[in-house]
Amino acid sequence: MAAAGKREKRTLWILSVPMALLALSCVYPVFFAVNNALKTSKGYILNRFGIVSEPTFDNFVQAWSRARLGEYFFNSLIVTAGAVLLLLIVSSLAGFALAVLRFPYRKAIFIVILASLMIPVQVVLVPFYQTVIGLGLINTRIGLIISYTAFFLPFSVYLMTAFYSGLPRELVEAARIDGAKPWQVWWHVMLPMGKPALITLGILNTLYCWNDVLISLLVLQDQRTLMVGIAALRGEYTTNVPLLSAGIVLAAAPIVVLYIIFQRQIVSGIAVGAVKG
Repeated sequence: MAAAGKREKRTLWILSVPMALLALSCVYPVFFAVNNALKTSKGYILNRFGIVSEPTFDNFVQAWSRARLGEYFFNSLIVTAGAVLLLLIVSSLAGFALAVLRFPYRKAIFIVILASLMIPVQVVLVPFYQTVIGLGLINTRIGLIISYTAFFLPFSVYLMTAFYSGLPRELVEAARIDGAKPWQVWWHVMLPMGKPALITLGILNTLYCWNDVLISLLVLQDQRTLMVGIAALRGEYTTNVPLLSAGIVLAAAPIVVLYIIFQRQIVSGIAVGAVKG
């Protein structure tokens, strides 16, 4: 027993080395961005990789006000919140219908949804752009919300269908025996039990919408979202790296805070979804 315990500890120590290196490779870019954001342009040119000696927050002030990242942040916040909320509602309803209800061509519809996951976004950009113009949704936040919902809905429906399919059908049957209608079964039974998957899906869709540049650049041409605004900080010939780093830190901060708050729910939701799927 003692020898087996020593072998397990030795194995854990051996595995901890590459895991520590992997963690360091993920943390260093964050440190690099924050460190450069606190430098002046002169300080960055003189010592690009050194630790900042005289930190300044002037880059954050310039990025927020002069580069109009405050306005772009507000646009991203509204669009992301609206798209994620709409995705959660629609995908939960569709997942409930495909997993629980019985209607003609149910499996065919699910196969079509799965097939749409294999279509690259770039393939449908031209008809997508023509559709947005035809519907009068160009340069509108509601147009971008609907666009995000359309692009990210197949994966969301797939995830919720897989999760709801793994729940005991006895719960649905018991609710029906008590006289509950389909929408009441969804609201009172399936929605509360699907909370882990919904939280995970909400975080994933938040990341997709918040970090998107391509779709936002097509739909919001006069306005900008935060990531498009940060991309515009890069010059054609030269780039103010400390200013760009400050913009990146401002954009990443809400996502990092969101993950810290919901990290347990994210991990449990992914684990439960994997088991149920």
